[in-house]
Amino acid sequence: MGKRTDAEMPENPLEPYIESIRQQLEEQDPVLLVGVIVALAVVVITCVFLKYFLTSKTVRSAVLLVGLCDAGKTLLFIRLLSGKFKRTQTSITDSSAPYKAKNDRGSTWTLIDLPGHDSLRSQYLEKFKSAARAIVFVVDSAIFQKEVRDVAEFLYMLLTDTVVCRNAPTLLVACNKQDITMAKSAKLIQQQLEKELNTLRVTRSAVLSAQDGSVGGSVYLGKKGKDFEFSQLPMKVEFLECSARGSKGDDGGADVESLEKSLAKL
Repeated sequence: MGKRTDAEMPENPLEPYIESIRQQLEEQDPVLLVGVIVALAVVVITCVFLKYFLTSKTVRSAVLLVGLCDAGKTLLFIRLLSGKFKRTQTSITDSSAPYKAKNDRGSTWTLIDLPGHDSLRSQYLEKFKSAARAIVFVVDSAIFQKEVRDVAEFLYMLLTDTVVCRNAPTLLVACNKQDITMAKSAKLIQQQLEKELNTLRVTRSAVLSAQDGSVGGSVYLGKKGKDFEFSQLPMKVEFLECSARGSKGDDGGADVESLEKSLAKL
């Protein structure tokens, strides 16, 4: 038997299908083809975005309780978790527990109580700030006038942090100890903090870079050329009043409903 010539060799079995697809594509309206390609691109981009968005939301699932020593953070932490009163002492380390928000979604956050001592607060904030979905800044409303400068300095450090500004967690300023007669209102505390932070910004602005407004891990607070207001911040800010101890003392219930409502909206 002689060898088969190339003309006698069987053709590629896929060629008829490929040729058919090519002809169909050539017969299609070019505008329609472009539309299909664009639609596919949008689907791919949307999937990538959703993956990034959902992942970032999952990572930032912590609610940080911060503030000066003796502001009532630890008791507030216990009240939110159990509703019960418990005598506390100054924290020297963090405490954390799952907190189920009072909403229809059944959202669960990791509630973390951070030490308020000035020698510890920075290192613990550094440890947890990247995971913060919300920051509850607890203020002692009863002695606020004495502590306004210290409170403002802590807030300034927090609000000019590059990670905090980039992630923009919700900021809830909890004006605690409202059960005490001399306690200042949330509105007054907000006004005085805005004035104090404005003064701090002026005194510290010399160290900020003129090129991009940031240096040494800090960003410019608020808007340049305008007196500082919390509404200028990149995150949602809410001032609220609460009482971790409650007006009836150790045996009474706490007044933390406003804070619980805010946490339910996260």
